[in-house]
Formats: sequence, C-alpha cells, structure tokens
Amino acid sequence: MKKVYKVENVKCGGCASTLKSKLLEEFGEVEVNLDLMPREISLDIEDDKEQDLRVALKKLGYPMSDEKLGVFDTASTKAMSFVSCAVGKVENGKN
Repeated sequence: MKKVYKVENVKCGGCASTLKSKLLEEFGEVEVNLDLMPREISLDIEDDKEQDLRVALKKLGYPMSDEKLGVFDTASTKAMSFVSCAVGKVENGKN
C-alpha cells in the first residue's frame, strides 16, 4: 500500500538521492517531495515494515517528523543527515 511519511533533516537533492539509494533494497522505490516542509517520502510499504523504515530513516539521519527525540538524538540525527547528504551528492555526481 502506498504511504506518505513526513521526514526531518532532508534539505536537498543529495539527501533525496541518499534516501532513494539506501532504502531501495529493503523498501523498493522511494519518492521524495522536496517542495514541502517537512519533506515527504512516499513508497509502497506494508504496515509490518513501518518500524523497520523508522529505524532505517533514523540511522541515515532523517527521522520521521512524529518521532519524539531527545536533545542528543536530535543533534545526532542532524549530524548524520549532513554526512548522508554529502554522500548522496557525491553518488549523484557519479551518475
């Protein structure tokens, strides 16, 4: 079933590229809407895979907007998102 999730720390095409490439194997094609704030991702996903998606997004530095994070987790995910963004820009430049 196609679902839409609001995610934090997504700033640009580099972030979108990382999300698409890193989530592809486990979750399939991911669309990233950079026109909205907070940003939205959409994908076909079963309910039982949503928690796995939450974990994967957080590891990349892009937690879902409805997640309650402490100060340390907020700072940590922002730092991880900068790295993920840079990786996405580099990988996008190779294509």
